[in-house]
Amino acid sequence: MSARSRRIRFWGMLLLVLLAMGGASAGGYRFRQIQSAVILPVAPARQGDFLVIIRCRGEVKAGRSVQVYTPMVPNLRIAWMSPPGEKVEKGSAIVKFDSSSAEQQLQQKEAQLRQSQATLDQAVAQSKITAEQDQSDLADAKFTLERAQLEVSKQEIVSRIAGEESKVDLGVAEQKLKVQDATVNLHAASDRSKIGSATRLRDQAAADVDLTKSRIAQMEIKAPIPGYLVFAPNYSQGWMNAKPFKVGDNVFAGMGLAEMPDLDTLQLDGKVEETDRGRIAVGNEVRVRVDSLPELTMPAKIGQISLLAEATNEFPPTRNFRAYAPIAHPDPRLRPGMNGGMDIIINRIPNAISIPAKALFTRAGKPIVYLANDGHYRAVEVQVQARNPDELAITGIAAGSMVALVDVDKKDQKK
Repeated sequence: MSARSRRIRFWGMLLLVLLAMGGASAGGYRFRQIQSAVILPVAPARQGDFLVIIRCRGEVKAGRSVQVYTPMVPNLRIAWMSPPGEKVEKGSAIVKFDSSSAEQQLQQKEAQLRQSQATLDQAVAQSKITAEQDQSDLADAKFTLERAQLEVSKQEIVSRIAGEESKVDLGVAEQKLKVQDATVNLHAASDRSKIGSATRLRDQAAADVDLTKSRIAQMEIKAPIPGYLVFAPNYSQGWMNAKPFKVGDNVFAGMGLAEMPDLDTLQLDGKVEETDRGRIAVGNEVRVRVDSLPELTMPAKIGQISLLAEATNEFPPTRNFRAYAPIAHPDPRLRPGMNGGMDIIINRIPNAISIPAKALFTRAGKPIVYLANDGHYRAVEVQVQARNPDELAITGIAAGSMVALVDVDKKDQKK
């Protein structure tokens, strides 16, 4: 092979190698571009009404609850209760106490009442008999007196001795009449006393019967409102072992046994930080969310704000205000005690450009975003109009622009 052929072959091989290296470099560059575009997450800039909110946490509470108290009856023991969490209607039975002892007492009281009534009837009958006998004896005494008076009137036509005897008989008859009058009055007073005593005993027995019947009627507690029962804890076994009351537990008369929250008055009780207290007011619109129902968003308004801040048990300790947002149309699945949060709307910015909060970065002390374009990222300075926990309202970019959610400069430095 000639020298010229060898040179041509050499330069041809060198050209092929250079072309191969250039193609590999272009492919690697293109691959890096595609890879960077896939790796870096982006999000679109949206245009629309931007709601400036204050977000706070809290729990669902009932604005009104009705307490359920035990009746004023001694020795109460729960025999049946409505299962906790089961809905009850107004007027339906929710708690029943053991009434066997009271029913036994009622039988005894009724027997005493019948005995007292029989004693009273006997006293009344005896009084009538005594009164009739006294009236008969009184009539005999009056007749004797009248006959003695008649004999005395004959002393002008009879002997003097007979006349004196008639006077003596008249005095005796007058004394007997007085004695009989006194006897009648004595018997009447005695009968009235016996009847009065028997009447009091009968009335006392009747009152005992009525009281026992009233206690038995109170052995069943009915629901004052429709809703759900929340039983109070039973501390009879100590504070550490306190559990809600159950069937078989003994309770005291007049104690708070349970409460029924009014489900039509549900509201979210939120904790507002001190720094946000001056930015909210009664009447602000609210969006309520509950942790156990993430798909549910309920509109509401601030109805009340606490006047004083409350200290928390957290460390470091903080102080929060309470904001109450009544829910106009609560979902049937809501229950008091559910954790949730609310977004308090304090301002609206129409036709604002919004981006996720993590798409904003700082360069030289100025806010910037990275606009994505076919895998290339360009830093653009923006102005922040408002901030929310998850998103920002800005100016300086167009709606629909794709912004990076990571710092491109730091990403490149890591590479």
